[in-house]
Amino acid sequence: MIGMKSTVIFTSALLSISSAFGQNQNISGGVVFDGEPYLAVNPNNSQHMVVAWMGYVPFQYAAIKTRVSFNGGQSWSSTATISHEYTAFGTSGADPSLEFDNSGNVFLCYIDFNTGIDSGSVSVRKSTDGGLSWGSPAEVINIYSDPGKYPIDRPWIVIDRSGGVNDGNIYVTTMPPSVFGPIPPPYHPYFIRSTDGGVSFDQWRYMDTTNWLAGSIIPQPTPFSAISSNGTFHCVYPSWVFSQNINPQFIFASSDNAGNSFSYNSMALPFNILFGNSIDTLAKIGLPLLADPADANHLAFFILMVPHGDADVYMWESFDGGATWADSVRINDDPIGNNRMQDLIWADFDTDGDLVVSWRDRRNASDSTYTTSSEIWGAVRHKDSTNFYPNFRISDTIVAYNTVLALSGNDFMCIKLRNDTLNAVWGDTRNGKLNIWFQRMSLSGTLLSIQQLSSEAIPSVEIYPNPFSSQTTIHSGIPIKNATLTVFNSFGQTVKEIKNINGQTVVLSRDNLPNGLYFLRLTQYGKVIAEDKLVITG
Repeated sequence: MIGMKSTVIFTSALLSISSAFGQNQNISGGVVFDGEPYLAVNPNNSQHMVVAWMGYVPFQYAAIKTRVSFNGGQSWSSTATISHEYTAFGTSGADPSLEFDNSGNVFLCYIDFNTGIDSGSVSVRKSTDGGLSWGSPAEVINIYSDPGKYPIDRPWIVIDRSGGVNDGNIYVTTMPPSVFGPIPPPYHPYFIRSTDGGVSFDQWRYMDTTNWLAGSIIPQPTPFSAISSNGTFHCVYPSWVFSQNINPQFIFASSDNAGNSFSYNSMALPFNILFGNSIDTLAKIGLPLLADPADANHLAFFILMVPHGDADVYMWESFDGGATWADSVRINDDPIGNNRMQDLIWADFDTDGDLVVSWRDRRNASDSTYTTSSEIWGAVRHKDSTNFYPNFRISDTIVAYNTVLALSGNDFMCIKLRNDTLNAVWGDTRNGKLNIWFQRMSLSGTLLSIQQLSSEAIPSVEIYPNPFSSQTTIHSGIPIKNATLTVFNSFGQTVKEIKNINGQTVVLSRDNLPNGLYFLRLTQYGKVIAEDKLVITG
């Protein structure tokens, strides 16, 4: 059972990284939309990195894109765009995650879906050349696998690299989505495995079970997973079932036999600490679960909590394989209760047990909400220490808030620590577009940078007349479905919105808008497909 004490870590040690940060690099370069980045590092070669993200494709919808570096980011391959499994117009790719096996093969897991034709699936592709090219997709699960539940959202892939009897097994977890409309309860996390290196996947099963159910209150019980160095699979998912616990809790599940059976344990905290009204509803509340490569019994779990009124980054730790968990530790070291929220957590263990944690930080912002400026910060704890070193800044600038960050999943973050070198990717809007940014730094203070990886064309959108006095017509270069047109004033405030747009043309009336400069954004399924300026005169 989790203890209720919240411990703040203080240390007088200085870490050279705390004052060493360089210019971040734009690794996607898209001028419309790039989001949901994920980074993988080859366990046998720390100079070999693969990045995947969700990017706009002109005259199409979003697709998964990848690039590869074999020299620590000094140079990168050309962009590979993953083809859709569904050929109908309106298909999108999303939620990429990556993992290597012990042989240096890299596996890409993602979803491909089309709400217009009620289709979607989770797929895994294998690359035998380090990520330069990708094989045919192997279906993991599809929207009809569990009728009425559409179990294809936010898949995570982990691979057994233990060297044991299950070495090479691939495990994928998923949950129900929101884009296919309301889904009836109860809600479940899902578990699927491959025992043949991703050629095929076995029959899915619910991750939860009797007495350990996710329940009917939390519609998307996101499962986060990890594999210990002895090959044990671990997973954490949220639950709220009154007969199991009057308060919401996290359930910890483990399997030492490749998912044939699971043992369960409760990780409970009081309602007001987990879901206090001080957490902004827009906050991106990731739940990373990590297994220490240097210690099969050492696990770490991260989440936002609000014991001091604003959302802080906390870690729970287990040193007995998840049987018991130590008191939670506050990691961000800005003043306690300073009315500044943090979010967008990620973390990673180095192969020797060193630990890095990163998050989106607002300690230097002007107000307390999600919709304010932010930076990316981090903290490191060495394997032989019980304390974290002082927080350090990863990003090189404070970034103003952009409304695209309110959409689910757009501004994901991923971080990897290998051989005392930190590699981080995240989404921010410093250039007015959501792009993927990268920072590579050594814990010794040496800075490494990479070059821009791609550039994309703006989609065709015509506005005529512009300027206008009474009404104007906006024409998209591609057909759209169930799209939303949002108009912002020069202060970034929403002043007009048109929903459920279909076809290629929409008429925008001035109504009572005063003269001035305005900005429009066309979104579809939560993703930006076009932006432009409007001028109202007369």
